[in-house]
Amino acid sequence: MNLADLLQNKALIAGLIAWLLAQVIKLPLDFLRTRKWNWSLMLTTGGMPSSHSSLMTATTLAIGLYHGFGNPLFALGVAITMIVTYDAAGVRQQAGIQAQRINLLFDELLRGHPINQKDLREVIGHTPLEVAGGILLGIIVASSQWMIWK
Repeated sequence: MNLADLLQNKALIAGLIAWLLAQVIKLPLDFLRTRKWNWSLMLTTGGMPSSHSSLMTATTLAIGLYHGFGNPLFALGVAITMIVTYDAAGVRQQAGIQAQRINLLFDELLRGHPINQKDLREVIGHTPLEVAGGILLGIIVASSQWMIWK
């Protein structure tokens, strides 16, 4: 496969555009909330909207739009999208909550001790609203691309 083939893969392009837009949208939304620019959000997980959900939804919908909703690849895409969005809102969010509690426990246990600790990453999952935002963004990107580039 060469670059020209990749650039013609409309499902891949829809997914990557949705992922990139989700990462970029996180910046102004976080700024409105915190009044600080956090450029690291471009390369991290978590936040609104879910880039995982955007990527998978746009890719799956584009497969359906361009290759047919009866195509087995669309069915596979739906299955994988369901797993990714469930994981983003469920398992990964719970891991973030556990990281918060472990960090709090370390703070309480080690208060006043000269032990250098590294906090666990707490924002690794998404709320259901962040996942829904990612799904909506993915639908908008894939549908818009399909209307423009049939």
